[in-house]
Amino acid sequence: MPSSAVYQPEIDRSAPQKQSFQAPIWTAPIAGLISALFALSIATLIAVIINVETPLNAIGGEFIDHTPKWLKNFAIRIFATNNKAALKTGMLLTVSCLALLAGSIARRRRIAGASIIAGFGVVGAIISLLRPSQNAAALLPSLVGALAGCWLLTKLICVINENSKPLETPTTSRAPLGWDRRRFLSTTGKVAIISTALAGTASVVSSKKISQVRDAAPQSLPPIGNNTVLPTTKIPSATQIFEQTPFVTPNKDFYRIDTALSLPRVDINTWKLEIGGMVKTPLTLSYQDLLARPMVERTITICCVSNEVGGPYIGNAIWQGVLLADLLDEAGVDSRAEQIFNTSVDGWTCGFPVGAAVDGRDAMIAIGMNGTALPLEHGYPVRLIVPGLYGYVSATKWLKSIDLTMWNQAEGYWIPLGWSRDAPIKTQSRIDVPRRDENVVAGKIAIAGVAWAQQRGIEKVEVRIDAGEWKLATLALDLNIDTWRQWKYESNLQPGEYEIQVRATDKTGATQTQEVSRPDPDGATGYHTRTIKVL
Repeated sequence: MPSSAVYQPEIDRSAPQKQSFQAPIWTAPIAGLISALFALSIATLIAVIINVETPLNAIGGEFIDHTPKWLKNFAIRIFATNNKAALKTGMLLTVSCLALLAGSIARRRRIAGASIIAGFGVVGAIISLLRPSQNAAALLPSLVGALAGCWLLTKLICVINENSKPLETPTTSRAPLGWDRRRFLSTTGKVAIISTALAGTASVVSSKKISQVRDAAPQSLPPIGNNTVLPTTKIPSATQIFEQTPFVTPNKDFYRIDTALSLPRVDINTWKLEIGGMVKTPLTLSYQDLLARPMVERTITICCVSNEVGGPYIGNAIWQGVLLADLLDEAGVDSRAEQIFNTSVDGWTCGFPVGAAVDGRDAMIAIGMNGTALPLEHGYPVRLIVPGLYGYVSATKWLKSIDLTMWNQAEGYWIPLGWSRDAPIKTQSRIDVPRRDENVVAGKIAIAGVAWAQQRGIEKVEVRIDAGEWKLATLALDLNIDTWRQWKYESNLQPGEYEIQVRATDKTGATQTQEVSRPDPDGATGYHTRTIKVL
């Protein structure tokens, strides 16, 4: 034997050897994920069919209701109007992580893994039951979905673990060969297809139900006196001095800010508006009762307190409805009442001073917007409109009840989160033309935008370029003190980069402050500033 050779003992290959035919480690988490998605799709479809809130929306709504101030403000600042989509994505990721964990645990402790899905179902059922306007039927979707998920997870774990053990080779038979990969992939694939079909069906059914709610809205509104002219045709053309921002915001372009994860499916035949609390004669009004009452029509600009300086969360519309003061007079408000506390169909609450409804301003229960019934997105069947107050204390959509209370008896949704109880809209202005970072041709350039100071009105708007002198802008016709007012300023500019600022002065003589502040707790302040490049 050569000296460099290494001795290797002979192996008796006829002796039985151990080989592992266990399922890969990833199969159990995938089983958990597939089971959870199956459970969720079943629960969602059942919820839509029996017309209760879906488990995900119920849990998401509860999360929204108890989100701490810092997190809510962060979400608004980062995600803006996409914050609901971000929340739903986060919930799906959370469910997926729990499902992966459940599958991993179930491989060795089947009952423990299934209990995670079962526990999630029980929690979802309890939360669904406790959500506003829900009944005992709200328990059903989560519980049935959880049972289906637990059953499926158990079956998939059986497929994974079946014959999944070391085998001796050679054997007298080639079967079994350990875990059945084909059966596992076939089963999970079929379940994924079924889950997708169930979720798709739920989406179709939900869309159909929402369409039915929309279709139930009246095609025309009661006339205002003997006037049958469409409201948008009555707005004087002089209110519009530039085209890029319509004086009346179309319904489809009107901003939407609310806490609803899904549009409420209101049955107009059973919906009632209740006015109670500290009143002599509580009122209960159906939709038809409201339509039969004397109507008013007012052009009012509303805006969200979350609007940053120069932001888009503001719109001007022609609202039709019943004056709130008339209803309160009929109910007979207790002289000790301080707050008008409102609750929506989906449980959202807010409150504003009684004085804001009886001081002569056109606070109303609106049923119409720009000549049509309220769009569902904007509060159908009715919503509150209170000129001069930010929406978070006044603009309740899908209104269900109005209670007269003392301040210490109830707090609206945003107040415990640190926002101001009194929320008068601040005097503000915005540059709409030219757009930010827009390149414009040298020469005579139009700078234009809107300004607002509801309940006070806009007296003047000034523009300055590159920190120069403030120059008066031309104002459009002032329709009323509760609408925004368009302004325009023209200047000859040579090629270069320019910083433009705007400020407004209301009819009390107060000019908006230059001090920059965030929207919380009572509205943003500062001059809207825009940079343009002139070529």
